[in-house]
Amino acid sequence: MLRGALAASVTPLRDGGAALDEDAFGPVVEFLVAGGLDGLLAMGTNGEGILLSVDERKRAAELFLEASAGRLQVAVHCGAQTTADTVALAEHAAAKNADAVAVIAPPYFPLDDASLLEHFAAAAQACAPLPFYVYEFERTSGYAVPLPVLERLRERAPNLVGLKVSDRPWEKFAPYLVEGLDVFVGPESLIAQGLGAGAVGAVSALASAFPEYVAAAVRGEQVDIGGLRDHIERFPRHAALKHVLVRRGVAVREDVRAPLRGLTAAEQAELDAGLGAWL
Repeated sequence: MLRGALAASVTPLRDGGAALDEDAFGPVVEFLVAGGLDGLLAMGTNGEGILLSVDERKRAAELFLEASAGRLQVAVHCGAQTTADTVALAEHAAAKNADAVAVIAPPYFPLDDASLLEHFAAAAQACAPLPFYVYEFERTSGYAVPLPVLERLRERAPNLVGLKVSDRPWEKFAPYLVEGLDVFVGPESLIAQGLGAGAVGAVSALASAFPEYVAAAVRGEQVDIGGLRDHIERFPRHAALKHVLVRRGVAVREDVRAPLRGLTAAEQAELDAGLGAWL
């Protein structure tokens, strides 16, 4: 079972974001290991997964697993627009010995309970008996996963073990602290409150560039990572976090997949100026 502090990792890209930067997966993983994290989530929202092809996502999963070599828990986000692609990605993650699979509700179409249940059940079955997590993020998927769907999914999928919940404020997060399911906190500002209410860890985008601070927060230390995340969010986040990685000496490019965009020179300067002692 997953536990502790996990990075919602960036995905290294090159050629203006058009291709995977295979040589950079190792340096990214080494940086996360050195930062004291327990694991990573590959190809989630922060990893631009929804913008990559199925083949690219499979290859990226392999590269993360190879680079981690058992030193980090590796959960693979397999959520996609179609059930067929989601199932294919979940099957692949299981075949490559990932530690877990996570799936977000498909974006664009607001699925009803019956459709959403069948989608999640198919994904969970595809990777069984690998631990399966529902990735709840209403802002990104466009709708929340109803609690009755989770209850019925527990009956259909014995390998459903928990959720990553990225909703905020607390009033939207708290209902997903379901007894018997392991919950990982997405919003850094809710880590302390979430852990205090029974969450088992955090899956943090900020941890992809500031792993040591998120690891400390999960250990119970007082770190204002919520304020740091707020500063990052003033800019195109994916490019901002890759820029920070470059600043921190990680051999990765700042390239992102279109329609995401890179930072302007002015944005880079403003971002750097606000980081201060964090670097």
